[in-house]
Amino acid sequence: MEPTPRAKALWFVGPRSVEIRECGLPEPGPGQAFVRTAFSGISPGTELLAYRGDIDETVALDETLPTLSGRFSYPFRYGYSCVGRVEGGDAISEGTLVFAFHPHQDRFVVDRADTVEIDAVEPRLATLFPLVETALQVNLEAEIEPDAMVVVAGLGVVGVLIAMLLQRGGASVIGSEPRTWRRKLASSLGIETVAPADLDAHITRATQNRGAALLIEASGNPAALAEGLRVLAHEGTALVVSWYGTKPVTLPLGAEFHRRRLTIRSTQVSTIPARLADQWSRERRREAALGLMSELPLDALATHEFPFRDAAVAYRQAEAGPPGLLHAALCYE
Repeated sequence: MEPTPRAKALWFVGPRSVEIRECGLPEPGPGQAFVRTAFSGISPGTELLAYRGDIDETVALDETLPTLSGRFSYPFRYGYSCVGRVEGGDAISEGTLVFAFHPHQDRFVVDRADTVEIDAVEPRLATLFPLVETALQVNLEAEIEPDAMVVVAGLGVVGVLIAMLLQRGGASVIGSEPRTWRRKLASSLGIETVAPADLDAHITRATQNRGAALLIEASGNPAALAEGLRVLAHEGTALVVSWYGTKPVTLPLGAEFHRRRLTIRSTQVSTIPARLADQWSRERRREAALGLMSELPLDALATHEFPFRDAAVAYRQAEAGPPGLLHAALCYE
C-alpha cells in the first residue's frame, strides 16, 4: 500500500503565533486538481486581524469558500491566496499555473471552482489577485460620477489599487496616509496624496468648500473613518472597506452628520450587492479582475518574500509594517 501523501500547512495557534504542521492529502476527486504551491500571499487586512487575535472566535472563517470552513477559534488554518502549478487531477491540465482560494500550504487538492487559471501573470504577482478583486468590487460599489472628488483613507495595497481604478474611471482622487514612505510610493504611481492632518484644508481648497462626494476608508483604523466624515459634502457617502474586527469604533454622529444627511455603507468582496446582481456575478468579476492583473503596476506593490519555513518571521514583519513593506508573500521554491 502506498503511503498517504503528506503536506505542510500553516496553522494559527494563538494570538501572534503560527506553526507549520504536517497534514494528510486526499486523492483528487472528480472536478478537483492537485496543486504544488509556488507562492501564497499574506492578506494585510483580515489575515493580520486573525494573526493578532482581533476577530471574534465565533465568526465563520468564510462561508463562501469551502476551503475556509470553521471559525476564528484557535487553532485554525487561514489564508486565501495560493499560486502554484497543477500536478494532477482531472479538472485542469497538468502544468497550468493557477490561483486558488486556499490556506497557506505547500501542496493541496482543490475544487476547480475555487481556482483561476492565471498563466499570463508572474506567480508572485498573482498572489495579489484577491486584492485586485476587492479593489474592483469597491470601484463597482462607489458608483461615482466622473470628476467627482473621492478621498481614499489608507494607502496600503488595497487603498492604492482602489485609487488607481477610480482614477481610471475619471474620479478626482486624493489619498490620505500618515506614513511618508507610503505616500511617496502612491505618488510614484500617479496618486495625489496628503497627510491626514492636511486633508481637511486640501479638500476645502480643491472643492471650494463643497466637500468630497465619497470617502473610502481602507486604513483599518477606526479613527480614519471618524475623522474622514468631516470632509464629506452634503449627502456624501463613506464606503467602509476595512474590517475592524473587535476594535471599538466611535463615530461623531451629531449635528454635522445628521444635518448633512451623510451615509455610511460597508463593502465586502465575498458577495455581490443586490443592486448589482443583475449585471455582475462572482464569475464575471473574477474575469474582470484577471484582466486588470496585466494592466496595473503590481510589481511596485509586491514588495517582500519570505521562505515558507520562516512564516513566523513573515507575519511579524507584515504586522510591524516597516518602511517599504507593502505586501508580503511566502515562497515555497
